[in-house]
Amino acid sequence: MSFATDDLQRLAAAEEVEIETQAPDGPAHRTIIWVVVDDSEVFVRSVNGQPARWFREASANPAVALHLDSRRLPVTAIPATAPNSIERSSAALRAKYGHDRTSPASMLEPDTLDANFRLQPI
Repeated sequence: MSFATDDLQRLAAAEEVEIETQAPDGPAHRTIIWVVVDDSEVFVRSVNGQPARWFREASANPAVALHLDSRRLPVTAIPATAPNSIERSSAALRAKYGHDRTSPASMLEPDTLDANFRLQPI
């Protein structure tokens, strides 16, 4: 399954989105994150690496959702740690957020690279 074209366009244009995650035994939780689109695939990466709450929750329970333009998009968070996926999402982060040279730098640090998911719509 893939994202609808209009959803991909909105995700590609969005500066920030909210990701909704939930620990197996806890309430839903939202965090503001960056999102990038590369070749019709959607990627997110944790700026704080694997210790980040939303990343831990998505790893334990990959049924998450993106909140964009007052819409809730249910998705599955799929680990994207293959070198090709990391490079694609890193290049997309540089392209989208590189207008401010310091902004994407923390997302490209070695300890954050494997805190990377590809999102697939449900």
